[in-house]
Amino acid sequence: MSVKKLVVMIPCFNEEKTIVSVIESIPKEISGIGEIEVLVINDGCTDNTVNLAKLNGVKHIIHNGTNKGLAKTFIKGLNYALELGADIIVNTDGDNQYPQQDIPKLIEPIVKGEADIVIGDRQTGKIPHFSLSKKLFQKFGSAVVRKFSNTNVPDAVSGFRAFSRECAMKLHVYGDYTYTIETLIQAGRQKFTITSVPITTNPKTRNSRLVKSVFSYLKKSIATIFRIFAIYEPLKVFTYIGIFISLPGIFLVGKFSYHYLNGEGQGHVQSVVIGSIIIIIGFQTVMFGLVASLIAINRKLSEETLYYIKKGLLRK
Repeated sequence: MSVKKLVVMIPCFNEEKTIVSVIESIPKEISGIGEIEVLVINDGCTDNTVNLAKLNGVKHIIHNGTNKGLAKTFIKGLNYALELGADIIVNTDGDNQYPQQDIPKLIEPIVKGEADIVIGDRQTGKIPHFSLSKKLFQKFGSAVVRKFSNTNVPDAVSGFRAFSRECAMKLHVYGDYTYTIETLIQAGRQKFTITSVPITTNPKTRNSRLVKSVFSYLKKSIATIFRIFAIYEPLKVFTYIGIFISLPGIFLVGKFSYHYLNGEGQGHVQSVVIGSIIIIIGFQTVMFGLVASLIAINRKLSEETLYYIKKGLLRK
C-alpha cells in the first residue's frame, strides 16, 4: 500500500468562533498517509476567520473575494486540492459539525483501494438537535437520492466526505446551491464506488445557513435532483414528461372515438381536436429528449476531455 497525500479542505464563511477547533482537531498522523495539508477556502469572510486560520498554521488559504455559496466554494477547493497533489481529499465544515477525529475512519476505504468516495453517515435519527420534520426529510431525501444515483448511501446530504484523486478530477458542479446531491448523483452515474461510514456529530454551534426552512431546502433539492437527472438521462426524463402530457390527449381522442363508433361523433369534435394538439405536444417533448440525449453525448465527451486536460496539467 503506497503512502498517500491527504488534503483536508474547509469551506468557510464567517466561522471565527469554530475554525480553531476544526483545525486543531484534524489528526496530525494517519496510517497510510505520508503528508497532511489543510486548505481553507475563504468564501467572502468579513470576520477574523482567515487570520485565525493563519495563526493556527494553515499554509493554504484561497479566496473567493465575495460570498459565492457552498457549491462554487466546494469545487474551487476541490480543484486547488488537486493542484496541491492530493491523493485523497476530505471535505469538512467550518462550523465544527463533524468530528475531525473520524477522518482516519472516513478515508480508510480509499486508502485500501476499496472505494472512490466515502460519506460520513451522521445517523441523523440520533441527532438530538434535529427536529422530527428534519429527520423525516433527511430520511426521505436520502432515499430519493439513492434511487436517482443508483447508490446505497444512508445520509446523502452529509458534507463530511472523502474523494480519491481520480474521482475528484471527474466531478463537476453545475448548480450554485449545494454540491452534496449533485456530486453524489454524478458519481453514481459514472459508476464510482461509493460507501459510507457511521460518524457522530459535535454539538450544534449555529443554525444552518443552507437549510433556512425545510420547505425551501426541499424545493431546491428537488430542483437539483431533476436537473442533474435530466443532464444524465435526458431521453428518459423527457419521455416520461411527454407521456404524462399526452395522457389527457389520449383520453380525449378515446372519448371521441367511443362516441363516434356509437354514432355520436358530431357533438364531440372538439375532443379530437384538443386531444390531438395535446398528443402532438407530448410527442414533441419526447423529441426534445432525443435531441437532449444527443447533446448529452457531447457533454460526456467534453467532460472526458476536461478530465484528461486536468490529468495532464496536474500530473505530479
